Amino acid sequence: MRSAFLALALAFVTALPAARAFAAGGDTMVITLKDGDVRIALRPDLAPKHVARIEELAKEGAYDNVAFHRVIGGFMAQTGDVQFGDMKEGFDPQRVGTGGSDKPDLPAEFSDKEHFVRGTVGMARAQDPDSANSQFFIMFAPSPNLDGQYTIVGKVVSGMELVDRIKKGDEMDNGAVSDPDRMIKVRIEGGN
Repeated sequence: MRSAFLALALAFVTALPAARAFAAGGDTMVITLKDGDVRIALRPDLAPKHVARIEELAKEGAYDNVAFHRVIGGFMAQTGDVQFGDMKEGFDPQRVGTGGSDKPDLPAEFSDKEHFVRGTVGMARAQDPDSANSQFFIMFAPSPNLDGQYTIVGKVVSGMELVDRIKKGDEMDNGAVSDPDRMIKVRIEGGN
């Protein structure tokens, strides 16, 4: 009986981060990779404009077939360049990572409530804090130096082992990936 109680308590504690993210009112972004689905609890309570943009682009199908163009082992995997990263239509290996969408850039929505840890999803941007558009990244490991510098939009709640399998890039070339993996399909599930 005691071991059953401990197992139940452990299951509850492990589910708390995901439950907290869902309780924050967010939908779930599901990214289909070559090995299966990654589920990300979105956090509109932290970054309502950024989450709305991600959901809009996902619902339009803009993220489908977009490359993971910059992947640095032990750090993060970056994707979401809908302008130059679509591997079926218009992929440009020389420009991927420099584009966004046809929508305006977003003002920063930095938060001190959450941190960049393994599985955190953040918005990529240029040097200007208000330059995020469509690109985002998934953390392989904690990176506290990003806290308060980049907008957090969600957290992986299942499938992180699949993110770990994304093809890594050349560290000497800032993680640029030749013949990159891609997001096959991106969809939004949830009640908002």
